[in-house]
Amino acid sequence: MEVSAFWYNPNVHPFREHQRRLEAMELFARAVDLPLIIDEGYDMLKYFQAVVGHERERCPDCYRMRLSRAAEVASRRGFDAFTTTLLISPYQKHELIYELGGELGREWGVGFHYEDFRPGFREGHRLSRELGLYHQGYCGCVYSEWERYGKVKI
Repeated sequence: MEVSAFWYNPNVHPFREHQRRLEAMELFARAVDLPLIIDEGYDMLKYFQAVVGHERERCPDCYRMRLSRAAEVASRRGFDAFTTTLLISPYQKHELIYELGGELGREWGVGFHYEDFRPGFREGHRLSRELGLYHQGYCGCVYSEWERYGKVKI
């Protein structure tokens, strides 16, 4: 497979965290010679418009927003398929990602590549440490940060 990476994360807050993760992505892409497409800007308002008022069920809306943008970019660039790094995380809802990815792929006329990358989770952590990459402690959204560091449950 020929692989390109796509950066679109309006869910990541605060802005410094967003930039820190983007810098890590850019370092990784350079280290492994991975083409990287960056969605310019920081569209946090779109994220909040998608999730405010139903924060307990925010993940499906966040997935939809990000996967839809990835499918759109893949379609416009003539890629055969798209996928998501969310699929390496044991904390994400794989069945929902699979369902949404397929739906959005059909909508944009591009395939969704589902693969359970979770077996590589620990190896990915090891490699990121080896490369000296920043390692985040929460999914990225302000609600997740609050839950983790504020020790609250929304």
